[in-house]
Amino acid sequence: MGSSRAFRGGTSDRPFVSASLQSSAPGQQPTETTSTSVTETVNGSHHFKISGYSLIKGMGVGKYAASDTFRAGGYDWAIYFYPDGKSEEDRASYVSLFVALASDGTDVRALFELTLLDQSGKERHKIHTHFGRTLESGPYTLKYRGSMWGYKRFFKRTALETSDYLKDDCLLVNCTVGVVRSFTEGPKIYTIRVPLSNIAQHFGQLLHSEEATDVSFEVDDEIFHVHKLVLAARSPVFRAQLFGPMKDSNMRCLKVEDMEALVFKALLHFIYWDSLPDLEEVTGLNSKCASTLMTQHLLAAADRYAVDRLKLLCEAKLCEDVTINTVATTLALAEQHHCFQLKSVCLKFVASPENLRAVMQTEGFEYLKVSCPSILTELLRYVAKRGRTSAASSVYAGDELDGTDAYGRRVRPRNIC
Repeated sequence: MGSSRAFRGGTSDRPFVSASLQSSAPGQQPTETTSTSVTETVNGSHHFKISGYSLIKGMGVGKYAASDTFRAGGYDWAIYFYPDGKSEEDRASYVSLFVALASDGTDVRALFELTLLDQSGKERHKIHTHFGRTLESGPYTLKYRGSMWGYKRFFKRTALETSDYLKDDCLLVNCTVGVVRSFTEGPKIYTIRVPLSNIAQHFGQLLHSEEATDVSFEVDDEIFHVHKLVLAARSPVFRAQLFGPMKDSNMRCLKVEDMEALVFKALLHFIYWDSLPDLEEVTGLNSKCASTLMTQHLLAAADRYAVDRLKLLCEAKLCEDVTINTVATTLALAEQHHCFQLKSVCLKFVASPENLRAVMQTEGFEYLKVSCPSILTELLRYVAKRGRTSAASSVYAGDELDGTDAYGRRVRPRNIC
């Protein structure tokens, strides 16, 4: 109590003030701190299908079909659909739709959205939402378990039954709940810059140094020293070849047939570095044509060894590089290796009236006719889709897509340049 007691008999009646409450010492900067109050919503959604509407109609006012419970913002919720309405006064002329708190909680503040989906494809959905607009009284508060938000007169029943919202005796309802959450952010007391992952560099250096390699591959008279575990981790085909029950008996040097050394080198680069190599650097040629050809071969290698991400990267690169001279061989490649997106891009390109005749004059198109004759039917379908019947007719009349016996001809070299 002494800190607030006044001196008696002295010259001053001012109360005694503790030294700890006095101003900062001369030269010291005053301490300043900051904090932020953050309020946001934690959202969750549920899709509720009401099947057999005609069978639940007439069940009685106040009786409902309920969804399974779903989680949002740390609470359980459920959707309640009343086919005969919730209120006796409406005499079953409206359907009612509500969302209810299905777990213990008090004064839970939340935003809601109820959507009845238009099933005609016109997307004229019936939406009641709190999101994206200013609410006069703020978020809705649910006091206890079982508290509800929704609409007694959600939809006139006679109108609903003749609308596009009801299809095959089913209704589709989407519900989104956003539970309001508040917290305070204080000042950050540290800033540590964490570098990006460089694991690919470490593995890449492992390939470059050939340190601790334990298996070799011979490809087109060139030897590559690699690590069995790395290859097995990146490719299920290599894993089976190196560790499976049918593994090769000669594990010191394995021979790879039907692949060029440069392609295998590019494949290894991706396996270790997880990125495409510089294809111009790999080929030693500053040529778009050579780069495209290498990408085609690399896609085939990726498919052969089930390196799916590399296959997709090659597919994406070939989509960007489609030209008159390359599209036919790329289309054949897409068909042979089940690259459906690449195949679609190539078909659309070839079917274009300004491209079709020029593509048919290329050596790649001759290769396509022999190697993938079935693809020509799909090509004609694309041409027909564009309504260019005259172009399709000229294809039949001037340059038969079937040509001579496809299975009796020798396949030409894949020269796309």
